Amino acid sequence: MNTAAPPRATAREWLGLAVLALPTIVIALSMTVLNLAVPYLSAALQPTGAQLLWIIDIYGFLIAGLLITMGTIGDRFGRRKVMLWGAAAFGAASVTAAFSVNVEMLIGARALMGVAGATLMPSTMSLIRTMFADPRQRTVAISVWISSFTAGAALGPVIGGALLEHFWWGSVFLLAPPVALLLVVLGPVLLPEYRSPEPGGLDLPSVVVLLASTLSVVYGLKKIAVDGFAGVPLAALVAGLVLGLLFVLRQRKLSAPLLDLRLFGDRAFSTSLGTLTLVVFAMSGTNFFVGQYLQMVVGLSPFKAGLVVVPGAVANIVSTMLTPVLARRIPPVRLMAGGLVLAAAGLTVLTQAEPDSGFGLVVAGAVVMSLGFGPTLSLGNDVIIGSAPADKAGAASAISETGTDMGTALGIAVMGSIGTAVYRGDIKDGIPAGVPTDAASAAQDTVGAAMAAAAELPSRLGGALADAAGSAFTHALRTAATISSCLVLLLSVAAAVILRKVRTGGEGEDGEPSGGEGEGDGGVRSAAAAGATEPDD
Repeated sequence: MNTAAPPRATAREWLGLAVLALPTIVIALSMTVLNLAVPYLSAALQPTGAQLLWIIDIYGFLIAGLLITMGTIGDRFGRRKVMLWGAAAFGAASVTAAFSVNVEMLIGARALMGVAGATLMPSTMSLIRTMFADPRQRTVAISVWISSFTAGAALGPVIGGALLEHFWWGSVFLLAPPVALLLVVLGPVLLPEYRSPEPGGLDLPSVVVLLASTLSVVYGLKKIAVDGFAGVPLAALVAGLVLGLLFVLRQRKLSAPLLDLRLFGDRAFSTSLGTLTLVVFAMSGTNFFVGQYLQMVVGLSPFKAGLVVVPGAVANIVSTMLTPVLARRIPPVRLMAGGLVLAAAGLTVLTQAEPDSGFGLVVAGAVVMSLGFGPTLSLGNDVIIGSAPADKAGAASAISETGTDMGTALGIAVMGSIGTAVYRGDIKDGIPAGVPTDAASAAQDTVGAAMAAAAELPSRLGGALADAAGSAFTHALRTAATISSCLVLLLSVAAAVILRKVRTGGEGEDGEPSGGEGEGDGGVRSAAAAGATEPDD
């Protein structure tokens, strides 16, 4: 006997989704606009090199370290309540950052923005689970949510560049307060509240250990990307992994753990999480070189380089929004695997880059790659949220976001280290005769240092050094794109095999998917393809 069909969302829920999209856009904007403002705030506040790193990194560090904690707090004490308090704090911290009069004030404001931002991401996605009980509607909602984040990341450099042309550096932080105010006003009207019926307590030692573990791992990976496998980054990485093991052991002993490890026992959940993490690894590892290639080799300004990546972002939004429609006609596992093959083709386009290719090849590769990644980003998050129990949706979404952060940090660290080794090997043999020792030493550090050194040399010699650095860095980009392409192809095969018999929604009581499709129809049953129902939450 089948359960009753879940209720379909009304206009109120869809308006609520628009409200949930707002903080997603702002968080993505806040992650990208600061890089453009660095020269301006450096001139105004004159931070040291170490202080500048804290200004840039503390926001992302605290978001990564607190996502799981804040997701669990939302599950236990109210997702809407946590999100609204977080939105208010994020807006206040953004105003403080905008009008900071010294470095310490700005670092403190950025830290508070990170803590507040950690409440927003898991709350928004878990509320989607609460608001959209119908599986197909939920996939559309998740696609909108992902598209909002993509739009914010793409618009960050464009909007930030426009603001910095007309206003002071702090103006980039003033995008958030109006959105936060709107969320605080409309949230109680349009968004439902949800909390676990059996919340349990909050284990503070687990919070501290998890925060320390995540911060150590992310810090270690970021430093490895810059300094290579040196002593301090490796020590931080090992310490973070040891703390992570201690955290896991503690969770197993607690009756009300901060993180329910049973979530990872679900094959749909764990496979989708792993696939998403590795997809982000490939994307971030390649994009790390694409941005520098556009500016250092092609010679675009940061603003123009930001405009070049917009077509790829638009392609990703289109692909993500089409995924729920396509998933009704194509079995989701085939859609994900086919999309990953297409993404690998886009990465292969980037392997053809040359110093004189211009930005057209990058646009073409990014568009194809983004079209391919859309189904995995949409369906993967859908599977993660749909396979977790309703009272664990906040923790599940936080795990997904943490996986994304780890994939980003790991991709930049690993690909950055490999690409740096390729660059240094090429430039060492390619430095023209007659280049002074100090300029040659700088050129072997980074492509940015090479271009700066070349600008100080006589035009002919400087041009030769710039050409050598551009050729070496382009080789590094091609290497990263090749590795990413091979990885994504392997992921397409792994997803097709592992998820073939996994169903996450829409199954009848006899184990067959509602609507009558069998295993031969493609395996994984995401919410988008589920023709009927799940048990009531």
